[in-house]
Amino acid sequence: MSEKTVKKFRLSWDSPIVLILGIVLGSFIGIFFKEKAIVLKPLGDIFLNMMFMIVVPMVFCSIASAVGNMSNMKRLGKILGSTITVFLITGIIAAVYVIITVNIFPHAAGTKIAFEQTEALKSSAPGELLVNTLTVSDFPALLSRKNMLPLIIFAIVFGYTVALTGGEESPVARFLDQMNEIMMKIVNFIMLYAPIGLGAYFAALIGEFGPTLIGDYGRTLAIYYPLCALYFFTAFPAYSFFAGGREGVQRMFSNILPPAITAFATQSSVATIPVNKKACKEIGVPEDVSDIVLPMGATMHMDGSVLSSIVKISFLFGIYGKQFTGIDTYILAVIVSILAAFVLSGAPGGGLVGEMLIVSLFNFPPESFPIIATIGFLVDPAATCLNSSGDTIASMMVTKMVEGADWIRNSLKA
Repeated sequence: MSEKTVKKFRLSWDSPIVLILGIVLGSFIGIFFKEKAIVLKPLGDIFLNMMFMIVVPMVFCSIASAVGNMSNMKRLGKILGSTITVFLITGIIAAVYVIITVNIFPHAAGTKIAFEQTEALKSSAPGELLVNTLTVSDFPALLSRKNMLPLIIFAIVFGYTVALTGGEESPVARFLDQMNEIMMKIVNFIMLYAPIGLGAYFAALIGEFGPTLIGDYGRTLAIYYPLCALYFFTAFPAYSFFAGGREGVQRMFSNILPPAITAFATQSSVATIPVNKKACKEIGVPEDVSDIVLPMGATMHMDGSVLSSIVKISFLFGIYGKQFTGIDTYILAVIVSILAAFVLSGAPGGGLVGEMLIVSLFNFPPESFPIIATIGFLVDPAATCLNSSGDTIASMMVTKMVEGADWIRNSLKA
């Protein structure tokens, strides 16, 4: 077999179509073989573990390299400021989408769920939560994917000090550049296994939990998944048009499938960072932008989680016979969803803390916690899909804000 033929095979095997076929085949296996399909789960876990294995060194090298090679620190400040702005604006827009939807389609009506008694959940003090979110007590803890926000902060500080001690001409900066390239080569190899790994993971997932999807939570899922599709095909093109006009929309749709599919199947924004990096490179997003926005997005940019948080709140309102109406209710729901999705998601156990916040701020009984925890599990594939693929689009928007409206045209010349 010639080298050219092998290259063509690799490109086609790594294409979005093959990823989709792998997941579709896995879904059919899960449907027909049911619990027996769980035997394939180790094949999916291998892929997931390989992605988790590479993500910590890749995030550190990409951020430290991007910041360390910046000669203009004002650019770093502009990237960080634009990133936070984009995250907040898109989160608020997502909240508006879901508030309108759940008022048109009340998804908890007629639902009968048996409440289980639960023990009181221990909550951290605000100060302790802040410390655990932003820092770790020992350096080895930075090497865990569970501490992504402290790792991002450390990488930015490390890169900044590299920039102050020689910048791109220093041996450390050149080493980081080389390491960044090596990490992406490893990602390319891992992605060759993606169709098999994602297919096996999905087969086991459907085989084990398929019956739950049509139980008491069926109406909620019937609202949430189409809502995510609506957001994907309306909000995402609008954001892309803002970022780069028609060319931006075209590039987005040409490259968004691999990160969307990977996130949907793995249910992990962190594991999807390498795939998002490849998508951003194809779109033409500068590396120093994507290297900062994508890791931050994996812990702070959660449009899908904003949607799910308000779906959970409105669900509890419905089963307790309350009306999910009123400006004060909507404002509190938006604040809680933003906190849960953008702030608490970076904390250890952030998802559970966010659900505790919903139960306590709206004065629901403790028995409500397992209900919304179950909803969180069932909607997680679609939520993660929006969360992670939205990071690629956020990178495009930040690029427009940092480099101006002609960034796409300039990327074509590069």
